[in-house]
Amino acid sequence: MLLNKAFRYEIPTIIEFENGLINKLSEFVKELGGTNVLIVCDPGVLQAGVVTKLEEPLKADNIPYSIFSEIEADPAIESVDLGLEMAKRDGCDVVVGVGGGSSLDTAKAIGLMLTNPGHIKDYVGINMVPNPSAPVIAVPTTAGTGSEITIWSVLSDKKEKAKVSVGSVYNCPNMALVDPELTISLPPHITAATGMDALTHAMESYVNKATQPISEGLSVQAMKMIAENLRLAVVQGENVEARSNMLLASLIAAMAFNSTRLGLAHALAIPLGAHFKIPHGTVNAILLPEVMEFNVIGNVSKYAEIASIFGVDTSGITEREAAEQSVVAIRQLNKDVGITQTLTDFGLKEEHLQMIAEEAMLSGNVPVNPRKPTIEDLKAICRAAM
Repeated sequence: MLLNKAFRYEIPTIIEFENGLINKLSEFVKELGGTNVLIVCDPGVLQAGVVTKLEEPLKADNIPYSIFSEIEADPAIESVDLGLEMAKRDGCDVVVGVGGGSSLDTAKAIGLMLTNPGHIKDYVGINMVPNPSAPVIAVPTTAGTGSEITIWSVLSDKKEKAKVSVGSVYNCPNMALVDPELTISLPPHITAATGMDALTHAMESYVNKATQPISEGLSVQAMKMIAENLRLAVVQGENVEARSNMLLASLIAAMAFNSTRLGLAHALAIPLGAHFKIPHGTVNAILLPEVMEFNVIGNVSKYAEIASIFGVDTSGITEREAAEQSVVAIRQLNKDVGITQTLTDFGLKEEHLQMIAEEAMLSGNVPVNPRKPTIEDLKAICRAAM
């Protein structure tokens, strides 16, 4: 670690963490000066009855609210437009996003557009947003994306068949209400995929070239918690302690990568998700071991440490051997949590690889990856995951 390395770390979001925390929602709305709430969620969260838990405290305190639930798995720019239209029509002055990354990213974007001119597409990129957002409260129901504290909203541009990202400190929610009880009903396959997404966040931040002392400490803590709890959260969904630890690990991993960016798994995940509709956590899980194998020589010491975190006995072997064992450990973790798919299962073929690699190469995650890739390297990583 270079202790004299220049860096900046910033997180403006207030984090509240507690079982049953959602019962206090109206208190937090009032704390932010809100008088009329737009609840943003996807249809699944609505049907699961999670939104009812938000409605109860608002009704008890006579706080008016509207519910916007027209959100797809890959949230579309059009969803932001529709949600914004509802918020303005109903006079909403605070946005409460509840659900996974799709809901939270959409809620954050709606909050931005309540106080900024033009269209959300005007703010694609980093630090393009001129004005602070309207108050946004993020309520995660999955332990994976970390969107409740990050600067990013990742949205789908259906016309261009591409994913676009809006990144700004103004896009960070004012408050994250992290209530582990809301994750208890999450199915095993979603628990596994979102957990692997959180792991990819922590690991890619840890080994990349933008890492710094604060993010490193956060990454290590997140990886330790995931190593100890992901399997249990998948096979014992009712285990509140495992669920709590995974939700907290996801948040801590997001605190790490929020300041460092990520790596090749995420660079490739964006075009693969856009073109082949692969769930984000699943595509990261499939890619992660192959990216690790490519990256090992770019940061041998860090990957050796990762092996130890995931239970590899590194005594009596070289640092390079330990680093290579980290790949084996993550392959086993994927297998244990039931992620056995390949990219081929989602329709990826050899003739698609050039397009995917070219689009991935445009990602801001590529320059910070510990090993510089070529187009052919990216194609090889995908090929190995097919």
